[in-house]
Amino acid sequence: MSATTLATQKIPVVPRMRSLLGSMLLAANPIPILNSYLDTYGDTLIMYIGGVRPTLLTRDPGLVQHILQKNHRNYPKSEFSHGIARYLGHGLLTSEGSYWLQQRRLIQPGFHRQRVAGLVGVMQAEINECLKPLERQLEQAGGAVEVAVHRLMTNTAFRIIARSTFSTNVDNAELERMSALLTAIQAFYVRTIRQPYLRPWLSLRNQFRAHDKLASELRGMVRGYVRQRQQIGDAHDDLLQMLLDVRYEDTGEPMTEDQVVDEALILLVAGHETSANALSWMWYLLAQHPQVVATMRASMAQVLGSRAATFADLPNLGYSLQIVQETMRLYPPAWILDRVAQEDDSYNGISLPKGTLISAYLLGVHHAPSLWEDAEVFRPERFAPELVKNQPPYAYVPFGGGPRLCIGNQFALTEMQLVLLEMLRRFEVGWIEQPPVQLQPLITLRPRQEIQLRFRARS
Repeated sequence: MSATTLATQKIPVVPRMRSLLGSMLLAANPIPILNSYLDTYGDTLIMYIGGVRPTLLTRDPGLVQHILQKNHRNYPKSEFSHGIARYLGHGLLTSEGSYWLQQRRLIQPGFHRQRVAGLVGVMQAEINECLKPLERQLEQAGGAVEVAVHRLMTNTAFRIIARSTFSTNVDNAELERMSALLTAIQAFYVRTIRQPYLRPWLSLRNQFRAHDKLASELRGMVRGYVRQRQQIGDAHDDLLQMLLDVRYEDTGEPMTEDQVVDEALILLVAGHETSANALSWMWYLLAQHPQVVATMRASMAQVLGSRAATFADLPNLGYSLQIVQETMRLYPPAWILDRVAQEDDSYNGISLPKGTLISAYLLGVHHAPSLWEDAEVFRPERFAPELVKNQPPYAYVPFGGGPRLCIGNQFALTEMQLVLLEMLRRFEVGWIEQPPVQLQPLITLRPRQEIQLRFRARS
């Protein structure tokens, strides 16, 4: 597929030179560049990634639905998504075709609602452990303390998924090392995509080999937990045990050790990255919108009184879900998805030749004024049940869509609601004047700077 082929279909084209000149800015933060292109040329256009690779960029929810759902078989993930398998293995996130379908069917029962409900006790225990240091700080300070929110939420989300996967308390030093490895690998891989012309130089500097070693270290840590479980032989009610116990229908055989490591690693990556970032942005928003906090507290007082929330309480605390949903509209963790056409196709008069690379800009969809009234305003009420049914299809896709809808969406939503409710039960959150926190769009949408907020203990 070439840009010339696509250009004949009357799709606006960002000139190659403009793409090349903007590649340095795009590498640092592509979002302002992508927004400016779309605002200038329209909701679907052609641009060159790094000034080299033509891609069809779109924030049209109809086209997003077409490639993710209606004709999903023709649009597997591109080499950009597959390339991360070099570092993370061939788990659900990175696999394709019949192997992906086989693994999806095997693993999906582990994330059904009832299974997630069984993990709520683990979630609550880890939330409690992560908040204890903050409570001690408040006791010593006798008032308010400033909190590095992204650090706290990353630690909380990682502990929840690590405990839910491995059932054991992962050492804090190991947690920090695993998180640092994931960050380094992500940042390097994204750089190789956004600045492909740097690959020879990075290769000469042995950067690929260095990051292969980091990935090997990360896989070795996960493999250690798998082997420890196999050696002990005790059954646990966690996600690792689910991976070890499942059997393929056609052979009755379990997954190999490498397959278990691949899937467990993907669970760790996807299970903490998305939640940690969404939770961080949630507190960033709530600290600036005390009226939303007041509405949530009123609902909590009516349903919970002073006790902690349980899984059974969540349906009666629907506003907590609306807060999470609106946060993920403004700051979707999976902010962009890539697909490639396997065969010639078309959508709404646009020809999509075989080989067309498509970048579904989910952040752009979520912020489109044509789809959302006051699109930049934080308003959880827009996700009230009676309003959700009026949303256009695929206008809201924080977990993707179609058959590859994120398998852990119920887990993530439950976890985030429990963190929200427990922290509001214990603390008052306040805004600290600070420069606007910038976006750091790696594979997931992170805050570039730390988010500093003020917390007080509730009476």
